[in-house]
Amino acid sequence: MQRSDLQKKKLEDLRYIAKMMEIKSITKYRKNELVDKIIEKGMSNVASAPDASSPLTKEDKPEADMSLGTVPEGIEKEKKDKEPKKGIVDEETRDLYTEVETEEMEEMQMSDEPPSESEEEVQSPPSENKPATDEASLSGVKEKLTGKLYRHDSEQSAKFQEKRTIGNRIPQSPEDSLTIVGRPKPKGKFQGKGVYKTRDRKQDNNSNNSNNNNNVHTASQTDIEFKEKIEDKYFENEEQVDGVLEVLPDGYGFLRSENYLSGPDDIYVSPSQIRKMNLKTGDHIVGKGRTPKSGEKFQALLQVTSVNGDNPEVAAKRIPFKDLTPIFPEERLTLERDEKDLSTRLIDLFAPIGRGQRGMIVSPPKAGKTMLLKKIANSITHNHKDVHLIVLLIDEGPEEVTDMQRSINGEILYSTFDQLPENHIKVAEMVLKRAERLVEQKKDVVILLDSITRLARAYNLTIPPTGRTLSGGLDPGALHSPKRFFGAARNIEFGGSLTVIATALVDTGSRMDDVIYEEFKGTGNMELHLDRKLAEKRIFPAIDINKSGTRREELLLSKKELESIWTIRKAMGNMGTAEVTEILLGKLQKTKANADFLATINTNFIDKGYQESLKTL
Repeated sequence: MQRSDLQKKKLEDLRYIAKMMEIKSITKYRKNELVDKIIEKGMSNVASAPDASSPLTKEDKPEADMSLGTVPEGIEKEKKDKEPKKGIVDEETRDLYTEVETEEMEEMQMSDEPPSESEEEVQSPPSENKPATDEASLSGVKEKLTGKLYRHDSEQSAKFQEKRTIGNRIPQSPEDSLTIVGRPKPKGKFQGKGVYKTRDRKQDNNSNNSNNNNNVHTASQTDIEFKEKIEDKYFENEEQVDGVLEVLPDGYGFLRSENYLSGPDDIYVSPSQIRKMNLKTGDHIVGKGRTPKSGEKFQALLQVTSVNGDNPEVAAKRIPFKDLTPIFPEERLTLERDEKDLSTRLIDLFAPIGRGQRGMIVSPPKAGKTMLLKKIANSITHNHKDVHLIVLLIDEGPEEVTDMQRSINGEILYSTFDQLPENHIKVAEMVLKRAERLVEQKKDVVILLDSITRLARAYNLTIPPTGRTLSGGLDPGALHSPKRFFGAARNIEFGGSLTVIATALVDTGSRMDDVIYEEFKGTGNMELHLDRKLAEKRIFPAIDINKSGTRREELLLSKKELESIWTIRKAMGNMGTAEVTEILLGKLQKTKANADFLATINTNFIDKGYQESLKTL
């Protein structure tokens, strides 16, 4: 038998052959060393064999003809000893071994010559007239056993293939099919050069059985993982899934779709994906999902394609929002869009809005605050395509929500007045987290909130009582969360900004609303006041120019614009609100743009009386 043939055999087969050749201490040799011993033993047997030309005596003549299927008792005994041990192979494989042994027994009965009486006679080399050797016979037995095991494993693999429909688990060679369970490494102290100091046979067998059981357990775990991957691939959707992530306290999360609230179409996100990609509440995730399995209620996210429009690697390296450096707004959001839209032109002049502005629109009921918000939103989406606009409507009517959705090309989130206060808070918190995630990736976000008064009322109804009550029944603890929402507006150094323009209700007849406005009065850096008297006179926009303004407006306006605005304010100092607004609206209607209007202002008349300088406009 050639070395290549021996190399293809398993270690068990080589030990079996070595034992038949009376090689001692076969368990301490590795595979290559055992092959060398077998070849060496075979060469020594050939060298000690008698010459083929010399006549054979009765003692020298071999009694067993292996080529004819006659097997000596020694081989039969050894074959029985080599029956697979319990725990190493399954019952079906043991039956295959028994079947092969039965066939060999039948061949022994059909043989004409009786089996030899000693194993030494089996070791004698064959003559030229009998080319079969003991190695060839053993090879034939092993090949038969290998073929049956291969056919058995092939049938099992075919059944496995039909169940899986994906993947290929069929063994590629008979040797692979023979490996029912991986054979463990020999136990014992390492002696160097690949030799282990073996223990007694009983301890070795016990350790082998234990390790084989462990290998069976490991194989079953691998099969379970493979099965899960196959099922995930089978249930994978062809269409992409997306939504805004909400991470729950237990570590897992869901992709929310409709209004950032929980629903039947939510998609489950595992905790491992959240930790691996540094995902947070408010991230807009696009990826691939799979349909629910039996017993599952929601779809599951399998693969993340993008996070907030960028690669997942970008989201993993972002800086937390609280660690970003806030600065004053330095870049103006120009709202002027149409010469007939006087509201936005007036805001650009007397209360400019910058990227990162924290502005408040103070309005009594029916003063046109909703219409003003709508015009601001349309101007931002038209003039600044790079800005992500979010309109948040809290405690508003359903018809107002529909009108806003049809009028604005942006993201509209709402919680109408017929919803619970907990619903108002949930939507507001999700909107804030969504904006923070975008700012962390250096994007500009604008939130238009209507209204912060209703949001504070919702918190007042849901928080645990602190034991103290302000005027109007307002709990001081209810103001913390609305202030955190309003205070999140900031311009970020080195990129990104969050602008919040919120409306505050006054003159509603409720003392609580006035207290809420007073608490937020000094927190913003831009205020726009609407006057009810102007609205009653049908003067729109009903903006009170004297009360409206922006802090650090010199960072947003040019020097020429700043001088002109100061000139107008000085000229209007002693005039009434309605008169000033009417005059300014009349002058704006005569010009096509704010630049033309500012060009008509003569700053040299500042030293004259205010009334005279105003007439020069």
